Amino acid sequence: MNANVSVFRNLLIATLALALSGCGAVVVGGAVTGAAVAHDRRTTGTVVEDQEIFLRAITMRQQDAALKQKTNINVDVYNLQVLLTGQAENAQVVEDYAQRVAQIPRVRHVFNEVVVGAESTWSESTADAYLTSKVKVALFNVKLPGFDPTRIKVTSSLGTVYLMGLLSPQEADAATEEVRFVSGVKRVVKLFEYVQ
Repeated sequence: MNANVSVFRNLLIATLALALSGCGAVVVGGAVTGAAVAHDRRTTGTVVEDQEIFLRAITMRQQDAALKQKTNINVDVYNLQVLLTGQAENAQVVEDYAQRVAQIPRVRHVFNEVVVGAESTWSESTADAYLTSKVKVALFNVKLPGFDPTRIKVTSSLGTVYLMGLLSPQEADAATEEVRFVSGVKRVVKLFEYVQ
């Protein structure tokens, strides 16, 4: 692939992902990234790759009729790892999708946390969005030197809170303990990677 086409494609993907997420865009080292990269422990390249993986996984989901009709799958990507949450009528459909996502270039691992059961209701989805917001706010209560709550990706599904990020073991334990006591949290799943 022509180098200019590759750079343009990566810029386009990053710009679209940032526009959808509401982050302000900044040009860093020739790639468009969010202003949050300054606090992120991922490299700028990894942030861009995460956005590309996310867009490819979403495109796969949208182009699959069975997934569109029989599932409600959410996709999150952090440090080349993919988290699938939501509900599905058929476990095999989800497993097939998870295997295809795992084949996306640079994906290191897929966490398939999709539950077999009825699709969540509008009120359950709204409750999960609200819970995610409450957890993000609660993380600002963690009092550790150098701890940055924006380094944690938070996802909620039916009251289960998933935490992803590059943290020290001490930061991970403190964050998890804080999240456990947020009203509405039924379960906390730690998907952290540890740094020194």
